[in-house]
Amino acid sequence: MMPSDIPALLARIAAEDGAIGSFWQVDRDGALATRPASPGPLAGIAIGIKDNVDVAGLQTTAGIAAFRDRVADRDAPVVRRLREAGLVILGKLAMHEGALGATTDTPGFGRCMNPLRAGHTPGGSSGGSGAAVAAGFVPLAIGTDTMGSVRLPAAYCGVIGLKPTSGLVSRSGVVPLSPRLDHVGILAATVEGAALALEAMAGDDPDDPDARPTPPCWRALPAQPSTPRGLRVGLPQAVLTAPMEPAIRTAWEEAQARLRDAGAVLSPVAVPGWDLTATRRAGLLLIEAEAAALHPALVDDPQAATPGFRAALAYGRDASGARIAKALFRLAEARAGALRALDQCDLLLMPTAPQRAFPHGTPAPVDQADFTAIANIAGLPAIALPWPAPDGDLPCSIQIVGRAYAEQAVCALADWLLRAR
Repeated sequence: MMPSDIPALLARIAAEDGAIGSFWQVDRDGALATRPASPGPLAGIAIGIKDNVDVAGLQTTAGIAAFRDRVADRDAPVVRRLREAGLVILGKLAMHEGALGATTDTPGFGRCMNPLRAGHTPGGSSGGSGAAVAAGFVPLAIGTDTMGSVRLPAAYCGVIGLKPTSGLVSRSGVVPLSPRLDHVGILAATVEGAALALEAMAGDDPDDPDARPTPPCWRALPAQPSTPRGLRVGLPQAVLTAPMEPAIRTAWEEAQARLRDAGAVLSPVAVPGWDLTATRRAGLLLIEAEAAALHPALVDDPQAATPGFRAALAYGRDASGARIAKALFRLAEARAGALRALDQCDLLLMPTAPQRAFPHGTPAPVDQADFTAIANIAGLPAIALPWPAPDGDLPCSIQIVGRAYAEQAVCALADWLLRAR
């Protein structure tokens, strides 16, 4: 990757982001003063950071009114590692309130627009990250993903979204939503950029109880251009019969055809225990319950957060133990089913979302995360990549899910598909 022209990017943000709203804070002085010491492939590359991740000296609001005046006194470990790799932080990016939502329309902070279509949402909760990359303000942006919040903005904004294996990237210094499902991921203009950034981000952290050392010889960046010949690709049966926009289904079928023509072996695969609607609802209940336990002061204070956010946390707080136990059992079933499915194939291929970007002010589709949640529940790596829409309108998106620590295989197939479109 070529180093970014930092002054030019800052000038573009100043001139154009008023109509988009992807940045909540721009650290112009800090960016211009950065002199990367690393000579590596990311030296001098610009990056934006979602506003629930600590950057020393900048606010970490997570889009929550009660956190508006929080200023981080140190970098989150993931940010520290990015700086050590030579990346230049341009500022903090818009997000949906508390990372619990899908439009990045956050009262008191602003509405983020999709650069591909005025008036449309970039998705959420990492909508500012997707919008900033799609607008060309940064080639890389950090996001967080609890049931799809990196991959859904990537899908709606037509960029790359990579969620790593659970435990690969530290979540210390990140405002938590659901520790069981939260992941830190990357949105990028290219697969190479996403893979290189993930390699810089990965590493153990004693302050994150779920963090793990990277396995020996682990890489995310494909070693060389690959061919899918002989690759066993599973098409989840639950997704095959799921409702989705016709353009989305056509795009998915086109991706399947490219793989078959190249010698991959595609077949339907059962994912036992993965009922799309029931699993999504179970995941959402767990998120609401964990968020309520982590942020109890927000629930009853009308000044702390919006009524909708507080109501979601109250719902989780008040859920019975029996309901929580049932949700956890359902999620465990889906996780086991995903792991069994990947015993039968090398990778799973499906759409990222059942729909494309939709207008602000319209009801958010309830099924947005139906296809993305399984990778969080099972702790598996997943990547979203844009696919041209057959009707020539807003882009579609294809998602690849792999086995734990198979980021290199996931990225290699994504790179091949992008070249084969």
